[in-house]
Amino acid sequence: MKHQQTIAAAPSAARVDTDADARKQDVTTADLYRAAWAASLGSALEYYDFALYNLASALIFGPLFFPSSDPSIGLIASFGAYFLGFAIRPVGGIVFGTLGDRYGRKFVLMATILLMGVASTLIGLLPTYASAGIWAPILLVGCRLLQGLGAGAEQAGAAVLMAEYAPARRRGYFAALPFMGVLLGTVMAAAIYFALVRVEDVSQSWLWRVPFLLSVVIIAVAIWIRLKLKESPSFAKLEARHQVNDSPLKHLLKHSKPTLLKVIGMRMAENGGSSIYQSLAISYIATATGLKGPIGPVALLLAGASGAVVIPLTGMLSDRFGRIPVYRAFALYQLLLAYPTWWVLSLGNATASVAMLCVALAGVWGMFATQGALLPELFGAQHRYAGVAVGREVSAVIAGGVAPLIGASIIAWATAHWGGSQGTILAWIPLATYVALLSAIGVVTTYYTPETRGRDLDDLRDAAEVTAVAADRPGA
Repeated sequence: MKHQQTIAAAPSAARVDTDADARKQDVTTADLYRAAWAASLGSALEYYDFALYNLASALIFGPLFFPSSDPSIGLIASFGAYFLGFAIRPVGGIVFGTLGDRYGRKFVLMATILLMGVASTLIGLLPTYASAGIWAPILLVGCRLLQGLGAGAEQAGAAVLMAEYAPARRRGYFAALPFMGVLLGTVMAAAIYFALVRVEDVSQSWLWRVPFLLSVVIIAVAIWIRLKLKESPSFAKLEARHQVNDSPLKHLLKHSKPTLLKVIGMRMAENGGSSIYQSLAISYIATATGLKGPIGPVALLLAGASGAVVIPLTGMLSDRFGRIPVYRAFALYQLLLAYPTWWVLSLGNATASVAMLCVALAGVWGMFATQGALLPELFGAQHRYAGVAVGREVSAVIAGGVAPLIGASIIAWATAHWGGSQGTILAWIPLATYVALLSAIGVVTTYYTPETRGRDLDDLRDAAEVTAVAADRPGA
């Protein structure tokens, strides 16, 4: 077999590759942590934008850009624009993922951070429906599409970069660190909105624009750090060996469709849960229970603080026990908590709602952290960036992008068919069922996914192919 490399005779891709650790001796500790910072700041910007738009969609954008006499219609329209930003992400994943496999990780990570940051900043400069009419929502959707294009490859690039930089024995820990940027972005957005919602009639003032305009600060810092970054060791080796594939997307679709389906299936739990709890649940608390005040931002702030513990700890656990057992445990955790979480949210108790959202989001953080190493380890070196980007973003559309829109429609349907405000409250039952279904898909998919802990990321084959070859050997 062309480019075939030797691994231990075990039905797994999980042997720790000490040779790969030795080959990375030219990566200094400073290089490693610079890569972690570069990846984390990109994640921070992506999820700062993500959380900003979530909070603004739930609390502000409806009346500003999609005015309607029925608040439910405005909410659905606002989340519809949110969905379009997700729908374009696979295009960004395809375009930038392909470029990342052809021209390097660093080049693409510079482009995506710039695109996302400019789009987010422009949202802060947009006219509202009151001053620009139909052009206001059109321009908002346009900026959201630009955000989605950049985001379609940013998180994938961060994961690939960090996994390829990290030593094999501690890859789970180091590859989880960029997801601390997720927390940083979420906490920053929540803190700013916590202050804004305390301002009377904030949607009618200019203050709602400030969080989006602040994106420019993150852009400047991230670009400065990424300019000093070296190319990832694995891609540098591909170039040195003249093994860079000129058509990584074609190669991916020819050899890795089963692996792509596994990535999509596993992420149904994490991405669906993330979008639902960080966006739809906040809207549900406000519209169904009538609770006022900064409940959503407070919940995201506290959940982010808990994630600062969960994420690095989960990375270390995946180095100790393997990627698949840890990921499965968190997906099962989310499944078991679906009904209790939504029941508590329906009670209209502010303290209990905040606490329950923090508990529920711990499952999301755990899956986030495990993905940092797991997804790059599933793909071969020649099409790794494209594979992670396409797999992540297709699942983001199916789960994360659609989830708030479906959820808002469920709330509107329940309100109409189950008797006004009481029907809105009872919407928690189908909403919980939806979360449980997405979580179950993630759990089931893990049983069809090979263990990847510590595998050689210079290998040109997918983890599933490595596992199959090992299993076919005599005595395996």
